[in-house]
Amino acid sequence: MSPTTTLNTYRNLIPFLATKYRVIARDLPGFGFTELPSTYKYSFDNIAKTIGTFLETIPSPPEKYSIYIFDYGAPTGLRLALSKPSAVSAIFSQNGNAYVEGLSAFWDPIKKYWASDSTEDREALAEFLKIEGTKWQYETGTPDPNSIAPETYTFDQALMDRPGNKDIQLDLFKDYENNVKLYPEFHKFFRESQVPLLAVWGKNDEIFPPPGAEAFKRDLPNAEIHLLDAGHFAVETETEEIARLMLAFLEKNGI
Repeated sequence: MSPTTTLNTYRNLIPFLATKYRVIARDLPGFGFTELPSTYKYSFDNIAKTIGTFLETIPSPPEKYSIYIFDYGAPTGLRLALSKPSAVSAIFSQNGNAYVEGLSAFWDPIKKYWASDSTEDREALAEFLKIEGTKWQYETGTPDPNSIAPETYTFDQALMDRPGNKDIQLDLFKDYENNVKLYPEFHKFFRESQVPLLAVWGKNDEIFPPPGAEAFKRDLPNAEIHLLDAGHFAVETETEEIARLMLAFLEKNGI
């Protein structure tokens, strides 16, 4: 949910993967340093279409790819999978939720906003977009908060505080309701494709708790689930373990 750059989030993980694989890291619209027309409507449908167009137009566009889904990357990446199921070779979910079981009490005020669509409930959510909320996402559930580099949440907040960005984030809070409505379609894709899936999940995440990871087994019996002693940003503290699990999973599945 924090509007960081993709390269910053995965700055430590990418080098492990890039020794053997082509890694494509693209910021979502409204995140990082992306710039879009003032008429751009920030919805998860549009974000997925933008990323899909990017994948089709970059040099040597990939015919097949594995996707790493985390937080907002989950509804984005899974929309790509719905639009072109044959393109997805594997899915890595690091606290990338696709089940109602994975929505904690954190979502209650957001659900309240879904139901009311009121200015009051929208403005109440703006409190989470301050530095305290950004820092909370990184440190909560992390066994040693001192292991989180302070430049992570400081950099994210600088991007959050850009003019107009908070309204984008509040729009996406509202639109997240449409992701939940798509969950049955995501589950159908899992069942029909039996796509190889590895979940490497920060088990102390207070946004997307472990039941969201364990639920994958319902539709993908062969999914691998690993609950790590980490919080929401597990990739910050468990980089080497996540890389090890990913590379072993890719090798095992002949990818």
